[in-house]
Amino acid sequence: MVGVSTGLDLHLDLSPTRPGRSLAAALREAVVDGRLAARTRLPAARTLAADLGLSRNTVAGVYADLMAEGWLESRVGAGTWVSDQGGTQPRGGQRRVRTANRELIDLRGGLPDATGFPRREWVAAVRAALAGAAAADFGYPDPAGTARLREALAGYLSRTRGVVTTAAEVVVGQGFGELLVLLCRALQARGATRVAVEEYGHATHRRLIASTGLELVPIPVDEDGADVTVLDDLPVAAVLLTPAHQFPVGVPLSAARRRRLVSWAERTDAVVLEDDYDGEFRYDRRVVGSVQALAPDRVVYLGTASKGLAPAVGLAWAVPPGHLLADVLDQRELSGGQPATLQQLAMAAFVDSHQYDRNVRRLRASYRARRTRLEQVVADHLPGCEVTGLAAGMQCLLRLPPGADEAAIERAAAKRGLAIEALSAHRAPGATGDTEPALVVGYGAPSHGQYERALRIMVDSINDPGF
Repeated sequence: MVGVSTGLDLHLDLSPTRPGRSLAAALREAVVDGRLAARTRLPAARTLAADLGLSRNTVAGVYADLMAEGWLESRVGAGTWVSDQGGTQPRGGQRRVRTANRELIDLRGGLPDATGFPRREWVAAVRAALAGAAAADFGYPDPAGTARLREALAGYLSRTRGVVTTAAEVVVGQGFGELLVLLCRALQARGATRVAVEEYGHATHRRLIASTGLELVPIPVDEDGADVTVLDDLPVAAVLLTPAHQFPVGVPLSAARRRRLVSWAERTDAVVLEDDYDGEFRYDRRVVGSVQALAPDRVVYLGTASKGLAPAVGLAWAVPPGHLLADVLDQRELSGGQPATLQQLAMAAFVDSHQYDRNVRRLRASYRARRTRLEQVVADHLPGCEVTGLAAGMQCLLRLPPGADEAAIERAAAKRGLAIEALSAHRAPGATGDTEPALVVGYGAPSHGQYERALRIMVDSINDPGF
């Protein structure tokens, strides 16, 4: 129990070996379970440090980290308190980031540009969907999704990603996360106990897999993508990969490893979960096709409208092998939910009218220009730093000079009004091996007016992390 001069008593269990990390975790837990309600004023860093027997810099650093994550807010002269949004997490796993009672400019990876949503074209698609809807469309939908959207997606995926499928094999979901959970539950119902994941990836995806009772086994990632050669020695029933553009390292799975992956899956009766989150966005050369095309009976293709349109559309799709389809649909019925029919019909009209293709091309041009601008800024102002990975997607890896302090750079950026994440933030627990310091720089989320300012803050924070 810790008593502080503000009158706040709070039980915090801290690790003697990693006090800063355990303090951050304890404060997050206290917000989530309600022991620290929104607007609760916290003690000054100096006071809390004295009570806990920690250095003031350690506590101040934890406060800064939690402000950057949106758990806490602070204002000069007013102290630090729990944010109104503390502990909330919107769908898709991306928490709104606020500090000093304002939202930060966001340079985190994997976030698309939401400012240019094609409102007029989407409204036209909604009108077309309603005008063409039959009476049956207003009843209970097929568990796999509306026939119209599945037909549209089957054609689109075959044409643009080389996916081998028919409309009957497509399953529509409320988002990637929902489909991932359905697939994992289907695998577990078949007796699976472990799933391999890339050592770097979305923490939310790892949490979703773990929530189904499956054990996570991280595998290394290098310049050729995930090292699938280690799968031969792992007792796993499936592996989740981002082969077209590894998130967040930014490399593609090499051709040799694609062949090795397919061979492993066929030999061991395993399943590959292919997360093709941004496969349409490659700028340097021809788009990398799907792994599913190499082995449709062993690979589950997964895609989403979040990057090519917007997360608010709330739609994703999966193409499971025929032997797994019925099990996935069984889990869909047990879940009790599925995407709204009218939203699916609007998406079908949007795809059929080729507006989805046009929007992807527009975003591709915008992201290509932003990537080029980022490379120019790094070359001009950040000696010792290097942009690596494919010219693709909406994020890249920025390698930092040896010995650079990722955490200090994150804190300095947050104080200046910018959210950016270290590569280590995406690392799976249990991953082994040394890592070089790097930042995952997303160039999709900032508005056009914010982007140049975001790059200036990034440069200042790397050059002067002691801000």
